[in-house]
Amino acid sequence: MKRMALVMGILACMATPSFAISEFGKQFKAQVLESEASDDYKKTVKKASCNVCHVKGEKKDEARNEYGVAVNKFLKGKDFPKDYIKANPEEAKAKILEGFKKANELKSKDGQVFGDKIKKEELPATDAGL
Repeated sequence: MKRMALVMGILACMATPSFAISEFGKQFKAQVLESEASDDYKKTVKKASCNVCHVKGEKKDEARNEYGVAVNKFLKGKDFPKDYIKANPEEAKAKILEGFKKANELKSKDGQVFGDKIKKEELPATDAGL
């Protein structure tokens, strides 16, 4: 019984960061899907999914693309535990969107500002891998 409790505790701790990361993705997609972006761009963002911030085919907790690195400067999964997001959804959303806003002010490897690329309906990372 103690072993089962320990395993469940470890799994709960491991699940929290991925919940936060999925919340980041959810908010990014929502911004695009609720915008006046073209249907083609909305499809591109849906298709890219996690690869908006992560390197395709690699572990998400280890491999961020350039946009993921920029976002990670302002948003850390550990700061958004599952309980916090559930108890404070609007506050969490506001903080996440503020993190994206700050990341969008940084430049991509190609010299363009991430936010400008998004406005032009491009994926922000030059290495999004699609």
